[in-house]
Amino acid sequence: MKVTLGELKTGECGRVTAFADAGSAYRRKLLAMGLTPGTRFTVCRVAPLGDPIQLEVRGFQLSIRKDEAAVVEVSRT
Repeated sequence: MKVTLGELKTGECGRVTAFADAGSAYRRKLLAMGLTPGTRFTVCRVAPLGDPIQLEVRGFQLSIRKDEAAVVEVSRT
């Protein structure tokens, strides 16, 4: 079953597995932010309305929009 980053709750950990139907420019943006396949992360906070989502990735805090999180496929760890 495919799970997207946007479906994870605060405190959950995961690993990036793929990008679903993201255009090449969008994919490059996500890769530049450090969300490469195999990267582990922790969901630190989710805003009350679900947008944005704050992650800890590679030792730094990263906030991404809900629509960006919807194209990142992950596995829970």
